[in-house]
Amino acid sequence: MFGIGTQEILFILLIVLLFFGGKKIPELMKGLGKGVKSFKDGMNGVDAPQDKKEEGNAVKKDEAVKEEDGKHGNA
Repeated sequence: MFGIGTQEILFILLIVLLFFGGKKIPELMKGLGKGVKSFKDGMNGVDAPQDKKEEGNAVKKDEAVKEEDGKHGNA
């Protein structure tokens, strides 16, 4: 892989560990993963946050309709 051996990878990982600390690395990896996922979604033309928002609005509308039906049925 790019002419990098095992020793070089271990050295780079050690430097990263010393620079960021053990507690910060999982947060960095989580952020990196979210960035890669959003990039892939963007490349596929999927706007995930907007889809989730619309889905949440649809659920709220369904609940409101059920409540209205319940009010009219009790009257």
